[in-house]
Amino acid sequence: MIISIGIGPGGLDYLTRRGERLIREADVVTGFTTVIDFVSEMISPQAKRIDLTYKNQSEELELAAIEHHAGKKVVAVFMGDLHFSGWQMQERVEKACGHVVDTVPGISSAQIMASRGRVCFDETTFVTFHRRGDLQPFKKHLVRVLEDGRNAIVIPHPWEFMPNRIAGHLIEMGISADLAVEVWENLTAEEATWRGVLSECTAEFSDMSIMLVRAREPFPSVFVDDE
Repeated sequence: MIISIGIGPGGLDYLTRRGERLIREADVVTGFTTVIDFVSEMISPQAKRIDLTYKNQSEELELAAIEHHAGKKVVAVFMGDLHFSGWQMQERVEKACGHVVDTVPGISSAQIMASRGRVCFDETTFVTFHRRGDLQPFKKHLVRVLEDGRNAIVIPHPWEFMPNRIAGHLIEMGISADLAVEVWENLTAEEATWRGVLSECTAEFSDMSIMLVRAREPFPSVFVDDE
């Protein structure tokens, strides 16, 4: 067995029960070291870790596939929800195994961002730059989203296209410099928040950041009068 699991944005309260059970029962756990470390307390002492880096991931996934084909219970762990920003990695898992690999969805940082920012996905578009390859189509998509009056939740590209460069690019493309922006770091962990407008978004942020650009006003708070 091999299965890919989204572990959530970091805080283990956001890991699903099924994901936790599969990690605890696994004979082999693979994924990038920073991701495995989040769930290390759940991994059996007898389980094997196969840590990935950007340089060795193809070779190490081949080793995980060998364990899978030998009948071991193998899990590949992803940050957040792999359907939001991890599908290129999922394709590499499937290439190594030679077949489609089942997935267990997780909670994405995009969903936590929507909660913190009080926006709904009916009026918000998710855009990720956390991918390999040409970013230009996704840059154009982000501009069109904001031109259409929709909010945008954006995952930056470490360290090539971070919030300050995203803000500068949007202004260059004619998006109003006065649009409200929030940048959140380490959601569900040691959270930090920056708020301002596009023209003010010039600071450096960590690779655990996510960005909300508002084209709409946030939902008002609703209070129920009991009288």
